[in-house]
Amino acid sequence: MTGKTTIWRFKMDLKVLFIATLSGIICYSCAQQEGNDCIKANAKSCGECIQVGEKCGWCTDPEFLKQGEPTSARCDELESLKKKGCNVTLIEDPRGSQTINKDVPVTNRNKNGAEKLKPEEITQIQPQKLTLNLRSGEAQSFNLKFKRAEDYPIDLYYLMDLSFSMKDDLENVKNLGTSLMVEMSKITSDFRIGFGSFVEKTVMPYISTTPAKLLNPCTGDQNCTSPFSYKNVLKLTSDGKQFNTLVGQQQISGNLDSPEGGFDAIMQVAVCGEAIGWRNVTRLLVFSTDAGFHFAGDGKLGGIVLPNDGKCHLENNMYTMSHYYDYPSIAHLVQKLSDNNIQTIFAITEEFQPVYKELKNLIPKSAVGTLSANSSNVINLIIDAYNSLSSEVILENSKLPDGVTITYQSRCKNGVVGEGDNGRKCSNISIGDEVSFKISVEAHKCPKHGQSETIKIKPLGFTEEVEIVLNFICECDCQAGGEKNSPICHNGNGTFECGACRCYEGRIGRQCECRTDDVNSDDLDANCRRDNGTDICSNNGDCICGLCECKKRDNPEERYSSKYCECDNFNCDRSNNKLCGGHGRCECRVCICEANYTGSACDCSLDNTTCHASNKQVCNGRGICECGTCKCTDPKFQGPTCEICPTCPGICAEHKDCVECRAFGTGEKKDKCEEECSYFKMIKVPDQDKLPQPVQAFPLMHCKERATNDCWFYYTYAINNDTENEVHVVETLECPTGPDIIPIVAGVVAGIVLIGLALLLIWKLLMIIHDRREFAKFEKEKMNARWDTGENPIYKSAVTTVVNPKYEGK
Repeated sequence: MTGKTTIWRFKMDLKVLFIATLSGIICYSCAQQEGNDCIKANAKSCGECIQVGEKCGWCTDPEFLKQGEPTSARCDELESLKKKGCNVTLIEDPRGSQTINKDVPVTNRNKNGAEKLKPEEITQIQPQKLTLNLRSGEAQSFNLKFKRAEDYPIDLYYLMDLSFSMKDDLENVKNLGTSLMVEMSKITSDFRIGFGSFVEKTVMPYISTTPAKLLNPCTGDQNCTSPFSYKNVLKLTSDGKQFNTLVGQQQISGNLDSPEGGFDAIMQVAVCGEAIGWRNVTRLLVFSTDAGFHFAGDGKLGGIVLPNDGKCHLENNMYTMSHYYDYPSIAHLVQKLSDNNIQTIFAITEEFQPVYKELKNLIPKSAVGTLSANSSNVINLIIDAYNSLSSEVILENSKLPDGVTITYQSRCKNGVVGEGDNGRKCSNISIGDEVSFKISVEAHKCPKHGQSETIKIKPLGFTEEVEIVLNFICECDCQAGGEKNSPICHNGNGTFECGACRCYEGRIGRQCECRTDDVNSDDLDANCRRDNGTDICSNNGDCICGLCECKKRDNPEERYSSKYCECDNFNCDRSNNKLCGGHGRCECRVCICEANYTGSACDCSLDNTTCHASNKQVCNGRGICECGTCKCTDPKFQGPTCEICPTCPGICAEHKDCVECRAFGTGEKKDKCEEECSYFKMIKVPDQDKLPQPVQAFPLMHCKERATNDCWFYYTYAINNDTENEVHVVETLECPTGPDIIPIVAGVVAGIVLIGLALLLIWKLLMIIHDRREFAKFEKEKMNARWDTGENPIYKSAVTTVVNPKYEGK
């Protein structure tokens, strides 16, 4: 059974493989013919056709269409158009292109060189401007190079929290200007520094509004300045001593709650570029505090509900609208910092590190440093944060037009392909290193308004950017030379362009031969939709004047038909790679079978000759014949003609009782042997060697069976040519000899005695060993004994002294 099962499984695997291969071929063929997006688009003009995808072309040959073919048949894949007979020179297939408009090389300079350039003369990104002509589905790629110029100018604005808890920090910041100038001179020769401070909104409950607290918010003998929201103390300058002087004049203020109004200050620093003095250089904002922050919504506590407008409100370098506008949101800050190319360094005490690290994750190109309790390490913190920020290059793009996508692939230092931020990022970049990005722009459709858009790409935190003009290819060149009011288009009812008519409003048809008024329906396509569905002409034709014109196929034998083109004669079931099994015809996707065949693919034969068993019965009388194959109704039987019964008894077991009763007069049928066992001829032979051997002429079975007296007998069962059953039996039984009782009993008794003696000897041996060990132990203890015969010095014998008080010695 194992071998048969293996062969059966192998055959089934071959069948499954064949069916899968056949299905793949059929599906591929269908995909080639009906899965073509160019055809499905049902394009009415060349412009509509080329917008479907880059593989689609439009045949402008006026004689291209066959009789009855719709205009949309001109739109197809290029290879298909060629096969249909359209000349290559008459296929409209515009391609996208690109033009570099400005390509200034990146600047190579160092701070020790003689050449000194203005910031606007330094180039770090190349190219600077280009134009892309985009066709739908066809990506245009270009390389963008970035090199961080050495000795690039830096503007740094120090924004400090002046609440009372920052008193010690202010003392250390007073000398920050000159010290930071010295350190930054190692990085750039063009460095400017500015200073601003903040406390909190000047309304309750953020500060106390009592007259005394407004003058001096601090308690005790502390002399503090009046509270304020944000003050621009020093515009960006290259004079470090001026920074020290003005910062040295600042005083600590105070407020009531723990979070501070730093977000108001950051917003003003970002948007008040003229007041701060930002240049088009690297812009750093150092935000120093030892507390948390208020953000959008917290202003409601003070009755402030108007959202922050993101505009500059500085008068005399003071923020004047803190009582009017709410705090900005984090997203609003991110937008303004990005728009103004400002990189933020949060110099925060250790207590608030977790909060600002989460904030850093929301603000691109920002860093967090741990500020010591008195800000003594602020210079090292700024230098380390600047080096960290400058070692990353992250590209960002402006908002993309609808239907346009952009992808990045970075090639970073030493040619390593970057993987961060979807290819937008390179890390561990030193000043002077050059990196490149491959940028691909793809349009998926044409814009609704206009055919030109502009996008910009820039590295985060830098002012330089690449301007990209996008021109969309939405029309074909042949449309420019169209003939208006062409007589070809039914007496001038359309423009003849690109080999076809583009009908004017109110006209339809391949040659604009129909008026929309002629169709008694508000929806011209309604009459072409089956059962009010969405597919026009079942996607197999064009709706012309409210009637379906079915598409033609390359094979003239294949065709669509019916009112809605829903029928065809080539999509019926197949068998043996033949339509309707070669025994029928396909009508509206259903097989009409020939006589003597049935089934969905006409693969079921009604002829039952293949079901006849060897006894000439259909399926051996134990099944029904379907499609020329037996289906066995008796579960015990199987096989092509239901003749195999794996669980039925064999021939030997079937005839065993009759052979035994006739040959030996024993067995279960000995009492009715004459009645039931006369169906065969019996021949006795003296031994097994005389039994006949099987020959090809007739079947023969050798049998060995057990008789009722537990003896074995041998016989053969055969059918001679004259159909008479014949049995050859060995006349003597083979009986097994019984066991000899006496030797068995004697052996058992002897075994028991021997085992008893062995156990006694073992016990005796163990006792001898035990006694010897005990005696040896006794002898050892005896040798170790010490007997002392001396007197005990502390021993005193008992002494009895009797004194007679009356005795006087007489």
